[in-house]
Amino acid sequence: MGAVKVLDHPLIQHKLTYIRDHQTGTKAFRELVDEVATLMAFEITRDLPLEEITVQTPVAEAKTYQISGKKLGIVPILRAGLGMVDGILKLIPAAKVGHIGLYRDPNTLEPVEYYSKMPSDINERELIVVDPMLATGGSASAALSMIKDKGAVNIKLMCLIAAPEGVKRIQEDHPDIDIYLAALDQKLSDKGYIIPGLGDAGDRLFGTK
Repeated sequence: MGAVKVLDHPLIQHKLTYIRDHQTGTKAFRELVDEVATLMAFEITRDLPLEEITVQTPVAEAKTYQISGKKLGIVPILRAGLGMVDGILKLIPAAKVGHIGLYRDPNTLEPVEYYSKMPSDINERELIVVDPMLATGGSASAALSMIKDKGAVNIKLMCLIAAPEGVKRIQEDHPDIDIYLAALDQKLSDKGYIIPGLGDAGDRLFGTK
């Protein structure tokens, strides 16, 4: 079973407070999501392998470390996942970025892929799939299945806020995937919103209704 890791760093929790606040406007909301994504990326990359190298400082030769050839990728689930990409790229600028877009068929209620573009070497990369909200888990689970079908074998899921129902769905459908969160909230509302949550992340990021 994949691990569920709630990142309780004080800066993450502090910024998440303002992200939740309904009075936070689009500009500030976007900036805060970007900042929290950077902080979460710091935590999610904690286990990257290192190799020892030697460099010459202005004073002497030093044995030090660099990341050991690990290839990384970021895959936002459109559209709200886009709000987290730049924050991660600030920390991992060499990461490649894929995209996956889904919509729910109004008749079957099943997720349908409408857009997908992945790095050609997806099977060699550790992927961080990002979406601010993990509510029912249906769309995220479908996106993960589609990404696996394209050859990905090493995936982590990173969300700002999740409901227990969404976490349970991912653990059942994808027990190999670790989930990284800034907060695990109480439950889903009857309409599928996370309580207390932050509202609709896409609308708040892009100023739409």
